[in-house]
Amino acid sequence: MLQDAGGTVPPNTDHAVSVSLPTWKDNVAYEEGEPWLVSKMQCGYPRFFVHPIIQELAREVVLRHGKPDTETVMLFPSPKTARVCYSFFLSRLSSAELQKVRIVDLAPPSHPETESPTVTSHLSGVIFPKEYAPVAKQVWQHTGSGISSRRGEFCLGALRDGFLQEKRDIGLETTAPRMCKGPRRYQGKDSATELVQRRGSQPTTTTTPSPAAANGSQEGREYAQFIEERFGRNLSTSLSQQAKLAVRKRIAGVLTADVELSEALQKSAGTGRVAGLSESDVYVFPTGMNAIFSTHQMLLNCRGALKSVCFGFPYIDTLKTLEKWGPGCLFYGHGSSEDLDDLESRLSNGERFLALFTEFPGNPLLKSPDLGRIRALADKYGFAIVVDETVGNFLNVNVLPYADVVVSSLTKIFSGDSNVMGGSAVLNPHARYYQALKETFSREYEDNLWAEDAVFLERNSRDFVSRIEKINTTTEEITEMLKNSSLVKQVYYPKYSPSKPFYDAFRTPNGGYGGLFSVTFHSTVAAAAFFDCLEVLKGPSLGTNFTLGSPYTLLAHYSELDWAKSFGVEFDLVRISVGLEDVPDLRGRIQKALDAAASARV
Repeated sequence: MLQDAGGTVPPNTDHAVSVSLPTWKDNVAYEEGEPWLVSKMQCGYPRFFVHPIIQELAREVVLRHGKPDTETVMLFPSPKTARVCYSFFLSRLSSAELQKVRIVDLAPPSHPETESPTVTSHLSGVIFPKEYAPVAKQVWQHTGSGISSRRGEFCLGALRDGFLQEKRDIGLETTAPRMCKGPRRYQGKDSATELVQRRGSQPTTTTTPSPAAANGSQEGREYAQFIEERFGRNLSTSLSQQAKLAVRKRIAGVLTADVELSEALQKSAGTGRVAGLSESDVYVFPTGMNAIFSTHQMLLNCRGALKSVCFGFPYIDTLKTLEKWGPGCLFYGHGSSEDLDDLESRLSNGERFLALFTEFPGNPLLKSPDLGRIRALADKYGFAIVVDETVGNFLNVNVLPYADVVVSSLTKIFSGDSNVMGGSAVLNPHARYYQALKETFSREYEDNLWAEDAVFLERNSRDFVSRIEKINTTTEEITEMLKNSSLVKQVYYPKYSPSKPFYDAFRTPNGGYGGLFSVTFHSTVAAAAFFDCLEVLKGPSLGTNFTLGSPYTLLAHYSELDWAKSFGVEFDLVRISVGLEDVPDLRGRIQKALDAAASARV
């Protein structure tokens, strides 16, 4: 039984990362913005769809600090990230239009008298006329720096209880009512939804100043009480920092077995992916895209305003980030040896670049770049290499020795549960620009991974190693099955790719070929029939613990299908991310979908 369109993926999950789009028609309707489909959507991929909780928080912020009839707000976790959005407006609007854009910074009270560490959250918003929303949406999508739904839920309660106050030189009286008492977070999966339903769709205000604003001492005690009531003492800054430390150790490769948090914290730093690498060289971010955006900004900061190279057909927002922030980008969409020939010719003729960004392997064609040759060019001509290993993941491939920075979306297989966003960047301690990057990160890096998100990320990743092993094995069997079907035009998977030697050169001793593959058929009718009848969850994202399918080109490149096709990415390509289902079960589902494709052939 397929899940209804618009539901959360996974089902009944307040902070789900994906949304159900179970048929070919649903995906087209989503891209076309059809009201019958959009009205059903309970969530969406967080960088493309603003979560209902965040929408509610935005209404509350505008009610207090803007004009609800004509203005809206984009919400960020810090003043610095909000100013990135403002700067983007600055580059897109006239001086007169920019006068209508402003920033509001909200902060919790200082509470030095509380006895134990607790969580706090700043909230910064860029307020602008509603007609400017398409400009702000580009920042939300491409930079990945917007607030998470869990942070939004926390801030919604804190704002309504008067614990988020505008940062000004003079005090600001708050006007929000007290929240109902009692811990909500761990009462069940519906806590966030219940909060919105209980409050209703319209924000509420009073004109009575909150007691929390009366004096600093009382303020601190009340804020601590607010935290305890919200989390039931289940969350503190110390716990979130411990979770982040364990996550960073796993990413560094120091932890290579499934262990609980207590054991992870006891493990001393040893040899990880490269000698000398420690968790201090690992930086965490609220999303994988924010890891890429921030790494690009760090490189610009330490190396100057140079163009970058995007090598191979990329995840689309990587290319957009390189094009829209900084001096621009040279794009090699095929990622071929001929492309490297052209790059080498440019370099030998004096052109210089900031960095080369590439994926290992790429998405959705699963091609691997010739990283050895790229490294040789980088050493000779002095550019940095940034490798996105999200699809390959570091248990399968070790690309760090040939990169200056390795980035990844922790939202995907590292987490697996599809209920939290996260990203990482790892600096290679032996790379040419390590010292300069380390100094830049020490000055510029902001840890904006929300405390709760870190706890969920750590918890989800404890069985990372065993999950990867099972998924590798299952995917090889399923791709072999499809490869042998006469209905299938092509299977895209590192094991069967012409670029397999490049992948194998970086495969770890126990590594496999990953859990992602794409498949094309001899007709769009067959592809749609296969997709519609495939009894798995369907929606954006990948690397989930359950098998997840999508008509990838439709979703990622609907407005540029001819452009994607020019790089070999076909309009009716179906991408599948394999989960933890047993092989016989998944084979049965695939066969049923193949039978439907056979019946639909024209």
